[in-house]
Amino acid sequence: MTAPGALPPLSRPSVARSAGLLGAVLLAVAGYLGGALPDAPLNVTPVSIWRAPGGPATVTCWLVGTVLLVGAWWSLRAGAPSTRWAYVTATLWALPLLLAPPVGSRDVYSYACQGWTYAHGLDPYAVGVAAAGCPWQDTVAPIWRDTPAPYGPVFVLLAALAVSLGGGLVGALVALRLIAVAGLVVAACCLPGLARAAGLPARRAVWLALAGPLVGVHLVGGAHNDAVMLGLLLCGLLVVLGGPDRPSALLAAGALLGCAVTVKATAVVVVPFAVLAGTSDRTVLRNGVWLGGGLAAAVLGSSALTGLGFGWVGGLTRSGDSEQWTSPPTAVGFVVDYAGMLAGRDPQAVPVARAVALGLLAAVLVALWWRTWRRLRRDQAGTDGPPVAGSARGRMALHGAALALVATVVLSPVFHPWYATWPLALLALAATRTTWFVLPAGLAALLVLPDGTNLARFTKAPGALAMTALLLVLLVRVRSSRPARRPRP
Repeated sequence: MTAPGALPPLSRPSVARSAGLLGAVLLAVAGYLGGALPDAPLNVTPVSIWRAPGGPATVTCWLVGTVLLVGAWWSLRAGAPSTRWAYVTATLWALPLLLAPPVGSRDVYSYACQGWTYAHGLDPYAVGVAAAGCPWQDTVAPIWRDTPAPYGPVFVLLAALAVSLGGGLVGALVALRLIAVAGLVVAACCLPGLARAAGLPARRAVWLALAGPLVGVHLVGGAHNDAVMLGLLLCGLLVVLGGPDRPSALLAAGALLGCAVTVKATAVVVVPFAVLAGTSDRTVLRNGVWLGGGLAAAVLGSSALTGLGFGWVGGLTRSGDSEQWTSPPTAVGFVVDYAGMLAGRDPQAVPVARAVALGLLAAVLVALWWRTWRRLRRDQAGTDGPPVAGSARGRMALHGAALALVATVVLSPVFHPWYATWPLALLALAATRTTWFVLPAGLAALLVLPDGTNLARFTKAPGALAMTALLLVLLVRVRSSRPARRPRP
């Protein structure tokens, strides 16, 4: 029998690689049969997809492929046989989806139209793609045709570049996918260095961060800009950990993190934890000034150079137009509304629940940062002279940043499966136990169909009840696991 924590027999990695590759091929086939194609019908249902020509084959290939890919990734969650093996396998699994049409989401069409809007001299933060006259607006999901772009100026500039280089819709989609893959390549190059800084095996970090089904389906197949954000984010963190307390390194890291923020604003929650990665707690304030200077330069510079200013901040408020039970606060709001309907009232609890969750998120982020800082100070005080080992400080900082991203995903008004890739990349570097975050990431891969249809839309009531029940169970378990306070003498 295999000892606990040991690598599985060589036969298991071989079977896992083959099963995952077969799964990726089936997902690509499903993409060609019924993916998020430009002329695919919108506002469909799972029933209409099944009844469409080739529908049974599409759904079967998608579900079987997803299960195979999730199962293969899960089977090696303790780590691949080697870092090289993990890289090769992740690449093999990504290739079929790299060659497939867009799958799992139609967001890439929104990117193309927003890039077209900016390339034609209009402000994507002031007008929606329909009002701008984008020639491909019919490919964009109806809910996003009249909303401003919620992405920062760096990504809008990249999207405009993709449109200019592509020359047409297909060319723009290819360019946007290559940009997403470039972000993943940057992330892949940073993972071994970050793993060394955290004192964890690179073979596990690379496997968990790159081979997961959410990466292949949504970051490669769906060309989501989360890949670009993660590449910049991990690169910035690597620079911080590689040159702690050096002003030049901190300025460069701040600029990289600032670029990540101007792709997706979510990256900002990581910045306070990057400040803690210095050689001692006495350098926190100084490091924060240098890091903040680089970040401010990137944000202000990109906003000024593109001429877009800060209109993208206002666009963030429209991302909550989509209401799904996969967001825990939204699920709680649904349940309260259902209870109100039974009582003959309409409490409109979803906006309230979301507002409360955002307030709670702010408090949780502050508490996580304070706890991480106190742990670093306590460990520093517990040493006789020499500072805490760099790997220990780096791992604590990465762990705090990972938990901050987990809190952001859980308490945000909206959740889409690819959002889980944010904390996944850092948890792969910092967490000692894997099941608690690998399992939800695997389940999230089952939430969408190849054309981008979100199954959460059609399971609103049962999903909301199940999510709320899960939250209650977790709260009870957390409360019961706390040690009882000793009575005062």
